Amino acid sequence: MADPRTGRVRLGSATGRWVLLSTVLGSGMAMIDGTAVNVALPRIGIDLDAKLSALQWAVNAYMLTLAGLILLGGSLGDRYGRRKVFLTGVVWFALSSALCGIAPNAELLIAARALQGVGGALLAPGSLAIIQSAFRPDDRASAVGAWAGLGGVAGAVGPVLGGWLVGGPGWRWVFFINLPLAAVVVVPALRHIPESRDDTATGRFDVPGAALAALALGSLTFALTVASTQPASAAWAAGIAIVLGTVFIMVERRSPAPMVPLGLFSSRLFSVVNTVTVLIYGALGGVIFFLVLQLQVTAGFSPLLAGLALLPLTLLMLAFSARAADLGKRIGPHIPLTAGPVVAGIGVLLMLRVGPGASYLTEVLPAATVLGAGMTLLVAPLTATVLDSVDNRRAGTASGVNNAAARTGSLLAIAALPSLVGLSGSEYQSRTAVDAAFYGAMWTCAGLLAAAGLLAWFGIRAGVGAPENSDAVCVSCSLSVPPPAATR
Repeated sequence: MADPRTGRVRLGSATGRWVLLSTVLGSGMAMIDGTAVNVALPRIGIDLDAKLSALQWAVNAYMLTLAGLILLGGSLGDRYGRRKVFLTGVVWFALSSALCGIAPNAELLIAARALQGVGGALLAPGSLAIIQSAFRPDDRASAVGAWAGLGGVAGAVGPVLGGWLVGGPGWRWVFFINLPLAAVVVVPALRHIPESRDDTATGRFDVPGAALAALALGSLTFALTVASTQPASAAWAAGIAIVLGTVFIMVERRSPAPMVPLGLFSSRLFSVVNTVTVLIYGALGGVIFFLVLQLQVTAGFSPLLAGLALLPLTLLMLAFSARAADLGKRIGPHIPLTAGPVVAGIGVLLMLRVGPGASYLTEVLPAATVLGAGMTLLVAPLTATVLDSVDNRRAGTASGVNNAAARTGSLLAIAALPSLVGLSGSEYQSRTAVDAAFYGAMWTCAGLLAAAGLLAWFGIRAGVGAPENSDAVCVSCSLSVPPPAATR
């Protein structure tokens, strides 16, 4: 049975502040790590003598387990206790971070990053669920808003902190810093966060669905990663991915409690918006991966300055997403979801000016600002439209699927882009090779954004509205995923 204190915590109380601190730091720990690791990639490659494919897997191993298990993690929290599963995830994340920090080679780093993703899948869904279950109904909206705003700050801090750590004590501290952060989360959480669970949960979990999804995505990721260097292996892996994906669909259709209710996709609007999400976040993931390489290898930026290049994106989303949500309410998502990707694509094309001897103020900052403006315009209406495309009772599941779609887009883009633009092996350490590949990657990412805008224009009818409270957490903006859904 749920703790009797559930739903009775006041935001202004000492307990309320501890609950807020613990959940913000818990989710912020994963958010900071995700952006900081990107900045560290060039130094990780040099230090571990790793090929580019290993750097791709250092990012993708984390996203693969996170995307494949995050919906299952939310179900575990509902059944066995949100605080229990959240804290298990925090400790798991911290211990796997320590393994990342001491990894002597790329293979062990990749394995540890996959374990990190498992921890992230356990802690990420519980953070917002704890906020919504612990606080009194009249304090809930303010608590969610505070959680979201502080989470946005964590997203902004990530690349800058990562750049400072990489340029100072070293890239391993990008992972070691999670240990004290986890301690600050666990101690007050054990004392102040009331346990809560869904007493109607059946205990049935779609473990086969989660395993098949992760294996299918992993096979497809491998195929895309080695396509240019091992075409035969890539073909086999692609075939395995198709078989596993087909079996996944069959299992989900027959499961009494599917991880991904396929009935959601009977809504044309839901299907269109999730395809738009894959395209947008695939482009964004590719931009971030290649921009970090271009700035440090070709332009000669320090890790800290390279981290600052990503800051305008998060700051603009943090400052103006609430206004973008209001705009979406007034005019519907049709125009924002069409214009947003187009504006973001223009920002990506402006990045073509970033090359040897580039200036942060004249080349990097304008491009990042335009990209951030486009993302700001689209991110809140994107979440609103996902929620509006399904029944209220399925809002949480729909948001989870949309978040998984965004992570899948980034995962596939980072796997496929290097092969598409002809970058492999140790060529990421060559200024000439990176510069040429960056040019092709930016054109490809701009094309993905243009495709997203066109799909939104033709696939989302004018006049589709947004739910009244869909912008409750739109200020919680990450470079990795759309903002999560709050209770409507």
